[in-house]
Amino acid sequence: MSVARLSTEDNDWEFKRPKKGASPVPGFSDEDKIGTIQPHDDALVVTLRIGGFDVRRVLVNQGSVVEVMYPDLYKWLNLKPKDLMAYDSPLVSFKGKTVTPKGQIRLSIQAGSDVVEVDFIVVDAYSSYTAIVAKPWLHALRAVSSTLHQNLKYPSVKWWAVLVVLGCFL
Repeated sequence: MSVARLSTEDNDWEFKRPKKGASPVPGFSDEDKIGTIQPHDDALVVTLRIGGFDVRRVLVNQGSVVEVMYPDLYKWLNLKPKDLMAYDSPLVSFKGKTVTPKGQIRLSIQAGSDVVEVDFIVVDAYSSYTAIVAKPWLHALRAVSSTLHQNLKYPSVKWWAVLVVLGCFL
């Protein structure tokens, strides 16, 4: 990608070179929609390796600022109340109800070969999702997600890895 500036003297374009070491920004194209049924309004739901286990029905929510874990996953991971750290700030559910968290726990999330430590807020509320990953995880992974394309791109050791989310719909 280059940036151009119009010269006031002779109407020639002057191009600036990208800074050395600058990483490319991922984007999505129509090719990334292959395998999805269009048009759709599906949420981005993925399978991630959380705490060493493959966990299905994880919602990627770009609008949330906290990662949330629901009771099914808490029980499935065999976590106990003593594993939780205190977290006393109430959350607001999708339905607008105030939810008091049970606590907070730090777990690793693996996407491809990348592992990110995440603080999950554990809530005792019903959800069709097992967990929600949000801005802190996306930012730590340096990821860009697209609900339209039903995938997620993030920098990997070699280039951009793509976590494709096909057939993972509710």
